[in-house]
This record gives sequence, structure tokens and C-alpha cells, in this order.
Amino acid sequence: MALKHLLSHSILALAITSGLVGCSNSIPDVIKIGAAQPLTGNKAGQGQDLLNGVKLAVDEINKAGFKVKGKSVTLELVAVDDRANPQTGVTVAKQLVEAGVVAVVGHLNSGVSIAAAPIYAEKSIAQLAISTNPKFTALGFPTTLRLVGNDILQAKAIGSYAVNQLNASKYAVADDGTTYSKGLADGALAQLKLAKKDVVFSESFDKDTVALEGLAQKLKDGKVEVFITTQSDFQVIALIGALKKIDYTKIKILGGDTLKTTLMFKSAGEVTGIYASSPILEAEEFAAGKEFLAKYRAAYKKEPEYAGHYTYDATYAIAAAIKRAESVKPADITAALRKMDIYAPVTGSYRFDETGEQRYGAIAIYSLGAGKWEPLIRSDVW
Repeated sequence: MALKHLLSHSILALAITSGLVGCSNSIPDVIKIGAAQPLTGNKAGQGQDLLNGVKLAVDEINKAGFKVKGKSVTLELVAVDDRANPQTGVTVAKQLVEAGVVAVVGHLNSGVSIAAAPIYAEKSIAQLAISTNPKFTALGFPTTLRLVGNDILQAKAIGSYAVNQLNASKYAVADDGTTYSKGLADGALAQLKLAKKDVVFSESFDKDTVALEGLAQKLKDGKVEVFITTQSDFQVIALIGALKKIDYTKIKILGGDTLKTTLMFKSAGEVTGIYASSPILEAEEFAAGKEFLAKYRAAYKKEPEYAGHYTYDATYAIAAAIKRAESVKPADITAALRKMDIYAPVTGSYRFDETGEQRYGAIAIYSLGAGKWEPLIRSDVW
């Protein structure tokens, strides 16, 4: 009887212990973080830069020693190529979910982020995106978190700067037909109309076309002084080439952040002025930017292309949320991200409002000089 009594107590103790373990939020040895960006095609330079920011942060965090609930763990980066294509974005989002990532830094393109968002939301996986279209956070998912200011503010900045600073008599507007580009161009056009400016024409083009001789001729025939375009850098470069052929280079071009790249340096000085708006402030504009740039250059032997410092900060934000939540459950990490005032090593801080918008987002206007984009003005209200 004594032995049976002892065995009963032992079995009960084992059951209780097993139950406690089963109810606990166990921390694995490896925590996977996803990065979904365009790594091939015309957006590959920007996408690779965004991926580089995540990778640099992951490497640093692992090297420093990352602990959750006192346990040493390793962050593992799972990177996928969304090809700047919404359908591909959905496919790779499913791949990341199946791989077991706890959060995702992605995507670059608004159309891709919007298409992929339901996939992440279904599994409560936070999606920290550089995408700027307002529809992204308007989806209503708790998982959609924007890292920068949105297109409503950026469109207002473009229109305001075009009207008040460039102050021309004839304008024209073009976009590349993508969700991001068209939304931004339409918003800027609304600002021009509100100011009762003469808009000679507004037109959409295919996102890949570089056959822009017809557009160049329309600009010349319309005597356009300021051309607002949300087309990509390679398209604007092609357009400037066409403008040169017809001797119409006394024109100012104002674009979105797809224009503000190092590729545009080859066109510096070829027209009267080239300007770009961007929710992506240069790393060197922040106090900690020089340190980041030194680490980036050492790691990749080149200059940053776009916004690697934002995805670098986003990765640190995810790590901070994991520690705060003391959990690797995606829902817990998402909840922590939405509640926290997050220290961001380069840009200073992140704070998301109830819709997932970035509270501290600002839009800047830059002017293209010789091998450099010069900041002119920035604001969070415009």
C-alpha cells in the first residue's frame, strides 16, 4: 500500500510538471525572422539594400548575444524574392509562414504588401513594411505596421513643394500605373488643382516602359515647366535622354522616392533641376547615421542604395518586441510592437498608432547635385 501511495504521488507530480511545461511559452534555440523584398528585376537594388539592413541587424544581435527569458537564442534570417509582383508576393508570404517566421520585414512595393498582408494576418505575423500606400494600414489588420510616413503626406509634400517652391505656370503629371505610383501622382495632382495650377496633361504609363519619346514630345509641345512624375529612376533617365534629343531640357522634374536613387546621379545637370520627395530620410541626417553607414560599408563594401537603415531599425524593433513579450508567438510579438515606444538605433524611435501608421513619419524634399541628393526641407505636416 505504501509503495502504491508513493507511486501515485510520483505519477501525480509528473503529470503536474508535464502540465506546467505544456502551458509554458517555451523558447526555441532559433527564432526565424522573414525578409521579403524584390531581389531581381528593376527594383533589385532597392530590395537588396532593404535586405542588407535586416541582415546587418541580425548579425549584430546574434554577435552581441540575444536572450529571451534568460535563454540564449539565435535569430535566423529567412529571405525571399517577391520580384515586386503582387502574385509572387502572396506566394513568398506563404513560404515564410510555412518556414515558421515570427515576424516579417517586407515588402517594398505597396501593391505587394497589400496583397501579402492577409497571409500574414491570418497567422498574426507582424508585417513591418516600407510601403507607403494608405490602403496598406486601411486593411484593418493588427499585423500591418508602416515604418515611414504614408502617401497622403507625401503627395501633399510633392504638391505643396511644386506649387510654393517651384512656382511654374505649366505642369504635367505622370505615373507608372502601379498602386504606389498612381496613388501618389493622383494626390499630387489634387494639390495642383486645389492651387488652380495649369496642368497640361496627366497620364499613366506601364511600369517597365522606357520608350518615352512620345512623353518627351508632349512635354515640349505643352511647354511644361515642371513635370511631376512618380515613375522609377530608370524611366526618368530614359525620359531625360529623349528630352535631350529634342532639345527640351529647360524643365524641372519632381518625383517620388523611386526617383531618389544613386542611379539618378548619371542624369545630374542634364535638365534645369531634378527633385525627389521621400519618406526615407538619409541615414546621415540622423545623429547615429554615421555609425550605421560605417558598419554598412564595412559589411557590404558599397554605399547604401535606399532604406537599409529603416529595415535595420525594424529588425531591432522585432527583437525588442520578442524580449518584451517573452514569447515567440507571433500574436504576442505583434501586440508588443503595437504597444511599445521602440528605440530605433538609427532613426531614433518607432511608435505605431491604432491603425499601424508610423507616428513619427516625415517627408523630405531633395535636390539632385553632383553625385549626391541634397536635403532641402522636411516636415511631418506639410
